[in-house]
Amino acid sequence: MANSEYGLLIDYHWCTGCKSCEMACSVEHDIPIGQFGIRVDQFGPWENAPDDWTYFFMPVPTDQCDLCAERTAKGKKPTCVHHCQAACMEYGKIEDLAKKLTDHPKQVLYAL
Repeated sequence: MANSEYGLLIDYHWCTGCKSCEMACSVEHDIPIGQFGIRVDQFGPWENAPDDWTYFFMPVPTDQCDLCAERTAKGKKPTCVHHCQAACMEYGKIEDLAKKLTDHPKQVLYAL
């Protein structure tokens, strides 16, 4: 069971959509194909002007996510945070992570 004092801060501005978090979670927890502990969704592309496109990726923890309770109990980071290639995920105390929400406009804090 996840510790309710801790959460996951994700900065979508920096997510590249590599799905390393998704793959690491599936392998670590032996999650069947088609199910996810964390899932990376793509939004867009939208054409803003000729040759100017916008799209972004959003890693989203699912109901199967427990923030790697076994790993974090040993002082390790959740596997999605550990394997994030863009370093756009941070695990920590919710009160500490909440203070960082004003740093960037495209962040979300998950508490499970």
